[in-house]
Order: sequence, then C-alpha cells, then structure tokens
Amino acid sequence: MLNYLTLIFACQLAGEAFVATTGIPVPGPVMGMVLLFAGLAIRGSIPKDLDTVSGALLSNLSLLFVPAGTGIMVHLKLLAGDGIAVSVALIVSTVATIAVTGLLMQALTVRKRRGQSDAE
Repeated sequence: MLNYLTLIFACQLAGEAFVATTGIPVPGPVMGMVLLFAGLAIRGSIPKDLDTVSGALLSNLSLLFVPAGTGIMVHLKLLAGDGIAVSVALIVSTVATIAVTGLLMQALTVRKRRGQSDAE
C-alpha cells in the first residue's frame, strides 16, 4: 500500500513540475490528478490497494482542511474588508457549479438512455 501512496504523491509532484515548467494556470495537484487519471484510464482498472489508500485519504480529508480554516481565522480582519466580494464570489461559483452539474447530469442521462435503447 505504501507503493500506491507514493504513486499518488509522485503524480502530485509530477503535476507541480509540469505546471512550473509550462506555466499553465492550473494548480499542480489538479494536474497530478489528471496524470493519475490518465494512467488509470490506460490501465483500464483501479488496483485494489490504490482504492484502499485513496479511500483512507478521503475518509480523513476533513483533517486536511484544519490548517486552511485556522488560516482564515487568523486573517479574518483582512477578509472582512473584502467580505462582500468574497460572499458574491462564493454564491456565484456555487450557483454555477450546481447549474453545470445539473446540465451535465441531464445530458449524460439522455445519452445513456439513447445507448440503452440502441442496444435493445
């Protein structure tokens, strides 16, 4: 299982390195997830131990937000001056995420139904 934890961190490191060398405006860990996804897509399946390791990380994900929450509380005075802008950005991004997710779900559901009816 240590091998798969190392794989996850290596993909994150590779993503960071890729972003640093190319200068594209994408966070390194996101690029690392894309690299990991591409590798798993080429492989065609998820190894059992990788599923176990990633499940353990996801189940403890809330612990990783503690430093960010602490940082927000420490710098609350800085955020207070931009409270309206931050609130508007949060609301707009939340509504946009819900809308895109709903539209994508509808499109994929219709596509799946068409595929099932074609197969019959």
